Amino acid sequence: MDQEASTIPPPAAEPADHKRQRRWHIVRNVVLAVVGAIFAVWLVLFITKGRFLKQPFSSIASSLTDRKVTVGGDFQLYFAPFRIKFVAERLTVSNPQWARERTLFAARRIDARIAPLSLLFGKRRFYALDLDQGVANLEWDKQHRRNTWTFSSEGDGKPFEMPRIDRATVTGTKIRYVDPQMPLLADLAIDPIAAKDARIGKAVGVKGTGRFRNTPFRLNARLLSPDASITGGRNQLEAQAWAANSVITVAGTLPTLTDVEGVPLKVSAKGSDLSDLLAVIDVAIPQTRRYALKADMVKRDRTYRFTDMTGTFGQSDLSGRFTITNEQRLRLDAALTTRRLDIVDAAPFIGYNPDVVAAKGAVAAAAATGAGARRVLPDANLPVEMMQRFDAGLEWKIAVVRSRNVPVSNIALKLSLDKGRLALSPLTFSMARGDVASDLIFDTRQRPSAISYDIRLASTPLGRLLAGYGLADSGTTGTIHGRIKLDGRGDTIHDSLASASGRIAFIMPHGTLWTQNAQLAELDLGTFLSKMFQGKLKKPIEVNCGLLAFTVRGGIAMADPILIDTSKNVVTGRGGFSFATEAVDLAFKADGKKFSLFSGQSPVGIGGRFAEPKLQVISPQLLGRAGAGLGLAVVATPVAGLLAFVDPGDAKSAACGPVLAGKSAAAQRTTKGKPRDDVGSRR
Repeated sequence: MDQEASTIPPPAAEPADHKRQRRWHIVRNVVLAVVGAIFAVWLVLFITKGRFLKQPFSSIASSLTDRKVTVGGDFQLYFAPFRIKFVAERLTVSNPQWARERTLFAARRIDARIAPLSLLFGKRRFYALDLDQGVANLEWDKQHRRNTWTFSSEGDGKPFEMPRIDRATVTGTKIRYVDPQMPLLADLAIDPIAAKDARIGKAVGVKGTGRFRNTPFRLNARLLSPDASITGGRNQLEAQAWAANSVITVAGTLPTLTDVEGVPLKVSAKGSDLSDLLAVIDVAIPQTRRYALKADMVKRDRTYRFTDMTGTFGQSDLSGRFTITNEQRLRLDAALTTRRLDIVDAAPFIGYNPDVVAAKGAVAAAAATGAGARRVLPDANLPVEMMQRFDAGLEWKIAVVRSRNVPVSNIALKLSLDKGRLALSPLTFSMARGDVASDLIFDTRQRPSAISYDIRLASTPLGRLLAGYGLADSGTTGTIHGRIKLDGRGDTIHDSLASASGRIAFIMPHGTLWTQNAQLAELDLGTFLSKMFQGKLKKPIEVNCGLLAFTVRGGIAMADPILIDTSKNVVTGRGGFSFATEAVDLAFKADGKKFSLFSGQSPVGIGGRFAEPKLQVISPQLLGRAGAGLGLAVVATPVAGLLAFVDPGDAKSAACGPVLAGKSAAAQRTTKGKPRDDVGSRR
């Protein structure tokens, strides 16, 4: 038996063709089974419209997005035939816990045809979208790191990307956008949209209201490139907002509808007062008249840069650039240029309302600030609280100031604001061929504010300086230079000057003045009348040296000294003025160096207030001497009456050294070196 078994041949091997054929049958059967299963699923979904997937869809969508997704009405999800048809009524998607609004998105009805593969690869595509009564609450967190529309496990917010939509009908859409960092809140309504073949064909309008910081605004915007937007291209926008008595326009092209980072935008603004607009971001500037400005703006992180700015405020022009940085403290940096500045537009720099100045004058403008009647020093409070909220740096150059009386040009201002300390240092300008340099400090960190004024006038021709006040330039070679150095406390210009202490001194070196002007000031009637009849009024009179100085204590300025030495007279003065009440009480007297008949020899007074100074030519002393002369004429002879008006010519010439050095009255001397007894408190 064993021998027979060993002789049975082994079975023949299966041919290779048969193996391949069997494998093919297996693959075919598997494919047919899969296709059959898919078809069966498709058929079930198509017949049932996928309504039974309503609950699974909500659960799966909630799990994938980490948001609660609910469908309160009809639901359909199936292939029709190769496109995903999605229908949902009363669909809601919740916001993350940190958001203010509980709902990210809600719609009365969504009916969409979606490209299946676009959900897995590349940009999402809608063949068709019908959206009715959609409401979206789009919000950034306080750090501007996360947003409500980015479903990311990493938590980093990304700009919103518009899917490609071939055909769309969108009605009743509302968007609420919140950015706490700016802070900005906007409630927007989008006009109905009808798109076909990925084309809308006309601009899409957006209207709404909102609040930027604490300022409400109204907005009208248009998406000028809706066809490009729905196909994932450029987003050309134009928006106009009304806020803070201004109209602001923004136009540009964005990569996505919510991304303005690094994108150049054209911006313009116009309104009644630029200070109202900048106050929205807690930046304080002086008031302006009506303004209109335009610039290019680019936002990068928390910095907004405005370049190529041009425009006007009031009757003045303005150009340059500025930057707003919103880091731990708000900061404004600017470099500005003005070709012509109207003097009325400069009024706000000292606290005046320019519209009031233009309409009613400086006195009315001062009264509008709270100052008393007939006063000129403004009593407007410094914006102390706002000055301590932001920092600033400014360089401003002004070519010419339009002014009726004082020719001012070549202004260069450097401003620095650091935690409430405002420094205008230096502030320089040219005035009547003379230069003024000043340093003004307003330190609001001290209470009340510590304010210092340091104003220095370089040598300036008197004829040109006072030409607007009647002094002729021709025949006048005299010059003047001086300094005002005052320190005071107060939150208004008036209060700071009313409490100020320091010194005011103006020095007149050797020069000449028209005889007409000098003799009037001296009230030397004999010399004046004789020169008038001789036709020599334009003959210059020589000034050897002069000093008009005041020592200021507690807002009261007292002459210390007033002393002008001319070739024929010595003019002295006494009295002073008050910054607090703005009252003026000055008296000038001229003593002749030579004998003169018909000389009044009595003080010429200046009284009244800053707003209404009064020249008192007929002084009580002059009336007294007139009475004495009348008495002599009665008891003696008419010729004897003239003796009361005779000047014996015994004036003591001044030593010009102390005068030109700006020394106080105690340091003044005669040419013989003796202390003067006609100036200062010894008067």
